[in-house]
Amino acid sequence: MPAKNGTAKPGASAGGGTRLVIVESPAKAKTIAGYLGRGYVVESSIGHIRDLPGSAAEVPARYKGESWAKLGVNVEHDFEPLYVVNADKRTQVTKLKKLLAEADELYLATDEDREGEAIAWHLQEVLKPKVPVHRMTFNEITKDAIQAAAANPRELNLRLVDAQETRRILDRLYGYEVSPVLWKKVMPKLSAGRVQSVATRLVVQRERARIAFVPAHYWDIAAEFDTGKPEEPTAFKAGLNAVDGKRVAQGRDFASDGTLKTADVLHLDEEAARGLATRLDGRPFEVTSVESKPYTRKPYPPFRTTTLQQEASRKLGYSAKYTMSVAQKLYENGFITYMRTDSTTLSETAVNAARRQAATLFGGEYVPDKPRVYASKVKNAQEAHEAVRPAGESFRTPGETGLTGDQFRLYELIWKRTIASQMKDAAGRSVSIRVTGVSTRDERAEFTATGKTITFHGFLKAYVESADDPSTDRDDAERRLPNLTEGDPLTARSVEAEGHSTRPPARYTEASLVKELEEREIGRPSTYASIIGTILDRGYVFKKGTALVPSFLAFAVTNLLEQHFGNLVDYDFTAHMEDGLDEIARGEAERVRWLTRFYFGEDGDEGLKELVGDIGDIDAKGISSFPIKDSDIMVRVGRYGPYLDRDGERVNIPEDVAPDELDAAKAEELFAQPTGDRDLGTDPETGHLIVAKSGRFGPYVTEVLPEPPAPADGEKKKRTKKAEAKPRTGSLFKSMSLDTVTLDDALKLLSLPRTLGELDGEPVTAQNGRFGPYIKRGTDSRSLGSEDELFTVTLEQAKELFAQPKQRGRGRAAAAPPLRELGDDPSSGKPVVVKEGRFGPYVTDGETNASLRKGDEVESITIQRAAELLVERREKVAAGGGKKTTTRKRTSAKSGSK
Repeated sequence: MPAKNGTAKPGASAGGGTRLVIVESPAKAKTIAGYLGRGYVVESSIGHIRDLPGSAAEVPARYKGESWAKLGVNVEHDFEPLYVVNADKRTQVTKLKKLLAEADELYLATDEDREGEAIAWHLQEVLKPKVPVHRMTFNEITKDAIQAAAANPRELNLRLVDAQETRRILDRLYGYEVSPVLWKKVMPKLSAGRVQSVATRLVVQRERARIAFVPAHYWDIAAEFDTGKPEEPTAFKAGLNAVDGKRVAQGRDFASDGTLKTADVLHLDEEAARGLATRLDGRPFEVTSVESKPYTRKPYPPFRTTTLQQEASRKLGYSAKYTMSVAQKLYENGFITYMRTDSTTLSETAVNAARRQAATLFGGEYVPDKPRVYASKVKNAQEAHEAVRPAGESFRTPGETGLTGDQFRLYELIWKRTIASQMKDAAGRSVSIRVTGVSTRDERAEFTATGKTITFHGFLKAYVESADDPSTDRDDAERRLPNLTEGDPLTARSVEAEGHSTRPPARYTEASLVKELEEREIGRPSTYASIIGTILDRGYVFKKGTALVPSFLAFAVTNLLEQHFGNLVDYDFTAHMEDGLDEIARGEAERVRWLTRFYFGEDGDEGLKELVGDIGDIDAKGISSFPIKDSDIMVRVGRYGPYLDRDGERVNIPEDVAPDELDAAKAEELFAQPTGDRDLGTDPETGHLIVAKSGRFGPYVTEVLPEPPAPADGEKKKRTKKAEAKPRTGSLFKSMSLDTVTLDDALKLLSLPRTLGELDGEPVTAQNGRFGPYIKRGTDSRSLGSEDELFTVTLEQAKELFAQPKQRGRGRAAAAPPLRELGDDPSSGKPVVVKEGRFGPYVTDGETNASLRKGDEVESITIQRAAELLVERREKVAAGGGKKTTTRKRTSAKSGSK
């Protein structure tokens, strides 16, 4: 259990003096400072200030000799964690300490969830306050809420801190112990995670089901009947339901292997269906039954984190990560309540606000007599939290907020859902009509039609939820049927046979994966956005449109984990781990014993340590190999990506091929394609064979060096990598192709870089680089206009170029027009375009550039997806994980990523 340090009781030191309030983000600090006024100093911690060491370099010197230091957890001493202040937060910590030295009280006002509680505890441990400490919590950033939170602080909830710390230690043990197994047996630099590996497995299993799927083909009959009455509608459509009392098979009656799984149904093929349709054409029909039932539909509960992510994905096309990014801005600027919540509860104030606004906008008849109360269906939901809703005691309509773009759209979604949750049920009637006719062979065919009419729209006036399956009818969809009674005669306008095929299970989208994880109780809903982001970033999953497609690498990793660490990716086991963490949060379980059982094992069950210590029997080639059905071809995952292998013959698998698309026919097609490798001839100077090849980074030419002589008998082979000769290589120009490149072309390419002479005692060379052709003298360089100039530029021309001011940007030529214009970036407010770069298409807002990922297409990428890529790029640069890629401007002001 974390130790207390300087904690004061709520309400202590309520007199004058300076109160230091620490929040997580600078944006919140600015807003909250305005609400608290004089006597308060509000500063940001800028997120987490300390964590387990991220690398050996971060381990303090006094611990470097410890066997557990790199792990950051002393597994032999009650799993004591080693925390270090993040290198990029040291300056901020120094600033906080200075402000604290001048304060009379400390208010820790980090987010109200478990992670926020842990951040508050870390701040207290690092700052070591000697003044009274209060925990200040709020779920919306409005003046009333902030002032109430400051007036009614509480103590730190150390049970929540304990649970969050256990979660962090558990994730470290899992990641740091299992990931190295992947490095050794699959590929370097891979990662495993308690929830990410299970999420990846879900996506892989869905793809396996698609690969194994065998479609079934079935037929039925669709008819359109005329009532012969003047009242509208005068006609309606119905489908064949039964023949001679035997139900006609539909898609639900077939198994995934294409076989009929339902007994006593009639499976019609094309011949039977067309024949029956012909025999029914022109025959009389009559209504045999009409059933009408009252219909009601209750409102959807207010949003919690996961349902907000799902609906934003369905309605707005936002990724889970982007939804949370936009919601964070809305929360920090006081428009919505805290967006990381698993509760559907609304405060009394919020309920009253929603009811008032519903009555104002739609009329009092749309508001029920009593407020609606929603109980969360999420296990271990923190009911003290509220649902995601508009902030304040009265809700601003979207038009009153002044918001624009994606923030406006997400606020409108939240506002509509909240208002609708306090409105009356929708009401109407559902109708089912059965129609019977007898064929020319006395076959009794029964058709059915269903309809729905809405007599009172209720909450549907404000909000209608979308579905993952686009073929599903919306809740406000109506289908009117004629007013018929039993025995009414009907005439068939048309009787048509229709063929159908069963479809493989749909791939997960972000919305449906979030739903699946939550229903299986895997992980915490607040982490799903980052989990999906991780499996996309790691290359385990890529997107095709909105669908999540697993890579072959994901298949290999999942194979290994299933076969050798089955419990760690077992869905029930992962859910039980989440239960254990919740028990710790409630004080019902003890952290050390729980971690001991997980890591060291108990009662004969293997722990993690023993599992990862016995990996000698893992067949690295076997877990990365997958046979293609009905062929002798294997898919293998190698160090440089997936490839096909047949008796030693290999061919790379294109990146855009999804696993379920790679059947025997597709594999043969890939083998039939020319590899691109061509012998061009012999270099007359060296005698080496020159070949043209297709590589991971494009076509290139290279020379084939002779094998080095074998060492003499008794002589040890002693050659360093540095001493080994390396073949010359050169990428083909954009104007060249593997099919047409000649030996002369290749020799020219291999002659680069080309030395032009000397200027001021320094050699001048012409060479091809990442951003195109250029000349170089020392550390100075100038771009050339075309690749051909590499062989024609003279020393005199180079001298003239160096005498000119260096031009910034992507070359001296005028910038090419963008491939597409997408709209304004919601973060920077600048227009975002898609451009073509040396390494492929990228999006840019003029300050930050982000390459399109696998699965992103220039023609279909949205502004939301582009904004997500730009946000990720900025975050990576801010964290020191990438170089700043900016478009420089000819101004005195600096331009860069923020």
